[in-house]
Amino acid sequence: MLWYLGRRLLQVIPVFLGATLLLYAMVFLRPGDPVAALGGERGLPEAVQEQIRAEYNLDQPFIIQYLLFLRGVVTLDFGVDFRGREITEVIANAFPVTIQLALMALVIEAVFGIGFGLVAGMRKGGIFDGTALVVSLLFIAVPTFVVGFVMQIIVGVRLGWLPATAGRDPDFVSLLMPAMVLAAVSFAYVLRLTRTSVAENLSADYVRTARARGLSRTQVTGRHVLRNSLIPVVTFLGADIGALMSGAIITEGIFNINGVGGTLYDAIIRGESVTVVSLTTVLVLVYIGANLLVDLLYAALDPRIRYA
Repeated sequence: MLWYLGRRLLQVIPVFLGATLLLYAMVFLRPGDPVAALGGERGLPEAVQEQIRAEYNLDQPFIIQYLLFLRGVVTLDFGVDFRGREITEVIANAFPVTIQLALMALVIEAVFGIGFGLVAGMRKGGIFDGTALVVSLLFIAVPTFVVGFVMQIIVGVRLGWLPATAGRDPDFVSLLMPAMVLAAVSFAYVLRLTRTSVAENLSADYVRTARARGLSRTQVTGRHVLRNSLIPVVTFLGADIGALMSGAIITEGIFNINGVGGTLYDAIIRGESVTVVSLTTVLVLVYIGANLLVDLLYAALDPRIRYA
C-alpha cells in the first residue's frame, strides 16, 4: 500500500505542475495591466506602478514569476494581495465555510443519489425508475442559479422552512438550502450512474451464481450488486469534490456566503491576479487529493484490485 501511495504521489507531481503552469499563464499573460488598473480612471504615477511591480515580482520574466510562486506554494507563503492582506489569511478565512458547504452537498448527493439510483436500478422499467429519470433530467437541464432562486423564494421566503440567506457566519441550518442547491446537478448524475450500474450488475453471471447458492435478495444486493456498482459512483464523487468547491461561486453569491466562491469572484472583479491564482491552486490541490483518496478506496470496494 505504501509503495502504491508513493507511486501515485510521484504521478500527481507533473499533474500539479502542469495545471498550475497553465493557470498561472492564463491569469498573468492575459491582456491588460492589473497594476495600471489599480488607479482607476486617474491612474497611478509611473514610480508607484514600478514599485508595485517590483513588490509583486511582476517586473521579472514569466518563468521566474512562476518559480517564485511555486516556492510560495511549498512554503505556504502566498504573499499579500493588492490591498495589503495576507493571502494565506484570506484562504484560511474563506475555505472553512466552503469546505463545509461542499461536504454537506457531497453527503446529500451521495446518500440520496445512491439510494434513489439503487431503487431505480432494482426496478428498471417501472414507475419509480421513469420518475427518477425525468426528475434527474430536469435537475441537469435547469441552471444552478435558477434552482437557487426558486428554492430561495419558495422554501426560504414563502414557506419559511429554511433561512433565505446564509450571511457571513453561517451555521448548519443556514447552509442546508445552499448545499441542496449545490448538490442538485451532481445528485442527478449520481442517481443515473448508480441506476445504470445496478441494472447492469443485476444481470451479471456472479449475481446469478450468488442467487443459485441460496443467498437472499438483501445479501445479493448488499454484498455483490451495490458493492460493485459503487466503483464508478465513487470515481465521480471523488472528482466532484473539486467541482463542488469551484462551483460554489454561483451558490455562494445567491445565498450571500463569504466563502471561496465569493472571495474568488471579488478578486476577479478587482483584478487581483495573485489572489485568484492562489485560491485556484488550493482548489487544484483539493482536487488531486480527492482523486488520490478515490484510488485508495477502490481496494475496499473491489477485492480484485490489489496494490501490492
